[in-house]
Amino acid sequence: MTAASRAAIESVRSFNRFYTRKIGVLQERLLRSPFSLAEARVLYELGTRQDPVAAALSRDLDLDFGYLSRILRGFEKRHLIRRSRSPRDGRSQLLSLTRSGRAAFRSLDARSRAETGKLLGAMPSRERTEMIDAMAIIQRNLGDRNDVKLPRVRLRRHRPGDIGWVVERHGRLYADEYGWDERFEALVAQIVADFIRNLDPAGERCWIAELNGRRVGSVFLVRKNLRVARLRLLLVEPEARGMGIGGRLVDECIAFARRAGYRKLTLWTNDVLHAARRIYEHAGFELVREEPHKRFGDRLVGQTWDLKL
Repeated sequence: MTAASRAAIESVRSFNRFYTRKIGVLQERLLRSPFSLAEARVLYELGTRQDPVAAALSRDLDLDFGYLSRILRGFEKRHLIRRSRSPRDGRSQLLSLTRSGRAAFRSLDARSRAETGKLLGAMPSRERTEMIDAMAIIQRNLGDRNDVKLPRVRLRRHRPGDIGWVVERHGRLYADEYGWDERFEALVAQIVADFIRNLDPAGERCWIAELNGRRVGSVFLVRKNLRVARLRLLLVEPEARGMGIGGRLVDECIAFARRAGYRKLTLWTNDVLHAARRIYEHAGFELVREEPHKRFGDRLVGQTWDLKL
């Protein structure tokens, strides 16, 4: 591990100063509410956990126990929380919100969502996606891997209902993020319809990625001929990016293609899909051809990438 340069350190400090000002952390009261930032954070945990104990809040928030106790006493004086004895440990007290506390939490949570929506709504969709991806990378790289509970990601084969989801999410996401028109959605629908009608399970497959049981990604492997297979329709939902799901989907395709006896894997993409291109490059694909087109209502450069197996 190398020491960070002075420029890198100053870049992080500059970002911290910018972001804390941007989200209003320096204000005495958060989001024009009666709560400080620390109080709002504790209120959020009480509103989203099931009867926690103070020790767990102190540990998980990395908050001094004495400071937390003062916050909780203040909440009690304002009739926002109640304490009850734990049935499993008589020495511990469970914390929960009163009716007034739940109302305060809902109000603050709604304000936070509205402010965040306002911040994101002012950005072009492509820039918004890039920023969310960057935030996921920051969280992953700075997170304590011993403490953070990683979301459960699993890959599975397709089942009824998945194919319609693939079409709908491709159509919506590429319209929102890149401005592509319904002709792209029609192309996706044609690809998946052909896949289902002509499916040969020995040499073709669809994988669906699930995050905590919810669909967040997909990819298809289809036969071009006996020696060559195509990787198609790689998709990862914005909120699931930065977790390595796209790379896992591509790796599954490559491994399956090798087991099926293909000699080459090929794919077609567009130059504006930077994140996908990085995944393909990392997996060993090489760019072999480019051609400009306007198939989806915008000027694009189509690219063909190949991987020798």
